[in-house]
Amino acid sequence: MTDAELRTRLQAALQAKGPDYVPRTRHKNPDGTPRFTNRLLLESNPYLLQHAHNPVNWFPWGEEAFALARALDRPIFLSVGYSTCHWCHVMEEESFEDEEIAQILNDHYVAIKVDREERPDVDAAYMTFVQALTGSGGWPMSVWLTSAREPFFGGTYFPPRAGARGSRRGFLDLLREQAERFKSERTGVVRTAQGFVGRLQAVSAPDPAGDFPPAALLSTARDQAGMRFDPERGGSRGAPKFPSSFPVRLLLRAARRTGDADARRMALSTLEHMRQGGLYDQIGGGFHRYSTDAQWLVPHFEKMLYDNALLVVAYLEAAQATGDRRLAVTARETLDYLLREMKAPSGMFYSATDADSPAPDGRREEGLFFTWTPAELRSALGEDDARVATAWFGVTTSGNFEGRSILFTGQRLEAVAQKLSLEPHDLERRLGDIRKRLLEVRSHRRPPLRDDKVIVAWNALTVSALARAALVLGEQRYGEAAVEAAAALVAPLRAGRALPHVFVDGREQGSGFADDYVLLASALLDVFELTAEPTWLADAIRLMDEVEHAFADRANGGYFLSAERHEQLVLREKPDHDGPVPSVNSVAALTWLRLDAFTDEERFRRHAELTMRAFARPLAQRPLALDHMLLALDWVTARPQEIVVVVPEGRGALSSAARPLLDVLQHTFVPNAVVVVATEAELSGALGQRVPWTQGKVMRDGQATAYVCERGTCKLPTSEPESFARQLADARQGR
Repeated sequence: MTDAELRTRLQAALQAKGPDYVPRTRHKNPDGTPRFTNRLLLESNPYLLQHAHNPVNWFPWGEEAFALARALDRPIFLSVGYSTCHWCHVMEEESFEDEEIAQILNDHYVAIKVDREERPDVDAAYMTFVQALTGSGGWPMSVWLTSAREPFFGGTYFPPRAGARGSRRGFLDLLREQAERFKSERTGVVRTAQGFVGRLQAVSAPDPAGDFPPAALLSTARDQAGMRFDPERGGSRGAPKFPSSFPVRLLLRAARRTGDADARRMALSTLEHMRQGGLYDQIGGGFHRYSTDAQWLVPHFEKMLYDNALLVVAYLEAAQATGDRRLAVTARETLDYLLREMKAPSGMFYSATDADSPAPDGRREEGLFFTWTPAELRSALGEDDARVATAWFGVTTSGNFEGRSILFTGQRLEAVAQKLSLEPHDLERRLGDIRKRLLEVRSHRRPPLRDDKVIVAWNALTVSALARAALVLGEQRYGEAAVEAAAALVAPLRAGRALPHVFVDGREQGSGFADDYVLLASALLDVFELTAEPTWLADAIRLMDEVEHAFADRANGGYFLSAERHEQLVLREKPDHDGPVPSVNSVAALTWLRLDAFTDEERFRRHAELTMRAFARPLAQRPLALDHMLLALDWVTARPQEIVVVVPEGRGALSSAARPLLDVLQHTFVPNAVVVVATEAELSGALGQRVPWTQGKVMRDGQATAYVCERGTCKLPTSEPESFARQLADARQGR
């Protein structure tokens, strides 16, 4: 593209934004139009568009940028982040909006901006380098590359200049130093970069498959979690505190399997303290990404779709294990937040909201949307209810975050009621009304930026959360939302197209990665359990067959993140740890096992076993790094149950006839089970052919009837909820 063509396209793109468009930059002309516009304006990705008016001449990742670097004989500066990343915004404001720094980048580099959520393969390849070079990683990620895409220097966030934030060298210094190094020591830089790549490829080479992991690893992981546990506040010791860093679901299974009271206590303490702290949005529901302190009080205010979906499942399982109504309420409030604020017109879900909120003066201020002052409470509620809210949510004049108060609920209801001279039930009723009113007032504030990308993998987690909530809680609206989102996600496949990685403004973009396929397959199994519609099971099998075809490590077992059809990078990641989102290999292992349980097809179990054998070494060395794969090991160890509920009419778990029996699941934790709810006619038709162990199951005396089975051997059928509960309890205890 010539410079003239680029200018024409950028001008047209800017005009197409319309008169209400507000450029995200401090560099504006007197009429409000942006002084600078770069190629990122031509992109649809929300994160790239945030940087479209920086004075930096950004390029998206692609051959145009690499060809220019070769033609100009320049190094590449690669910046990787995402649209709701607070420190990405800080580095943008401090450095990428700085004209002196931009001039250095424009004169001596080809600058590339990448959204880690859109290109997880690029992010993974260069994060491996940064972690090896510096010992840590994070975002924004900053990497210096040769035109052959080989890294020779890198880090994460850099302050703009020496002295800023106490730094000895700033980003400006590093840009100058590395540009001079590339110019004067070219051969050495290239040799260094090639050496880095060679070593990283050697270190990242997959291990050969080992023996099947022993069940003793479950005890080892539980003991390691105990050593990590914060006895005062739950979760892992220290700060920051991430919800994903402590294996709550694994501990709930340990408690169920062995009667381990300490494992149960650690899991419940973690969930209770997260729910009480500022990590949880006490007004609108849902969880922020992590707590910056050890008390779960001060969050990093961004909200990620995947965190909330995964936490819903954890709270649902804990509610089943304990019967504690408050845990189920947390799951409901979180799902209601997602349905209210994150649902797209398509039925799918947006990816995240920002940590920063727009202030009245136009600045972006972290957490402003979520925090309160006593005066704001009085204005919203009046004096009497403001007194109640102030006492319950810990609001003070001095505040606990930059002069404002993050709401938290660290006191017992009875204690606060006594202070306020109220009965506990009256206080609880008033607090429900207060939350609704504060939510209404807050809805008129300027909200944080929302990233409107629809990421397939994260949506799959949300479908799972909705479907499980519908099954366990009997809430039809959650089931309807799960089916609607699932149908939108699989629509490309059913139309004969490939699974995309993201949807942007309803358009399919990118080729799906392995976690998109695997997490969606897992979600469709949850929808199948909810609906008993065989098409969902068939879709799940189709997705997993494509995973085996396109992503498998045929020499060693397990799965790469990218397929051969994807761009070939300096490294091809084979995920060997669970991060905030469970890895493709952990989810694949359990999904194969669930498919085996539904269909009795031995090939599915073989795939699961080979996947787990592929990670025998990392599981033995650091089992908690693969805590979601240990859920698959627990499944194998625990003799999964097959549950059939035969109903007179209606389809699936939302059949009103099934509810008296399925209500038992609200108070019974049966994590290693598959469930089918259907009529006799369905079980004798296509559904029974797909799930052969359901065949021959009939109602007793015309009433909904439950069967609890193991590998086709069933206990006596029952229509009594109490008997069904006893059978599930007996199965848990191995009787």
